[in-house]
Amino acid sequence: QVQLVESGGGLVQAGGSLRLSCAASGRTFRRYAMGWFRQAPGKEREFVAGVSWSGGGTYYVDFVKGRFTISRDNAENMVYLQMNSLKPEDTAVYYCAADLDYPVRSPDYWGQGTQVTVSS
Repeated sequence: QVQLVESGGGLVQAGGSLRLSCAASGRTFRRYAMGWFRQAPGKEREFVAGVSWSGGGTYYVDFVKGRFTISRDNAENMVYLQMNSLKPEDTAVYYCAADLDYPVRSPDYWGQGTQVTVSS
């Protein structure tokens, strides 16, 4: 079993940056591809970015390409989401997720989420 705890959310002005972190428990972290999802008020949860088991493969939803970067540190059981050039429409609760399969489509485990608010 994998437990995921996100951190790093907060309030930032449009054009600013935030770095989200996700700490994973368990010795099986390397077996999981990892992803970030988000859910804005009144909307469904949507995929944002994914990274393969080794970290060698990454992919993004179109609306964050060139602005967000996902990475992982298997030695530290950590996953990161660097978010630059933030826009008000990026406001959402961001969730870390673990999936045995890659690409990440149906995660097996979810974190509790961290709030990101971008002011205009």
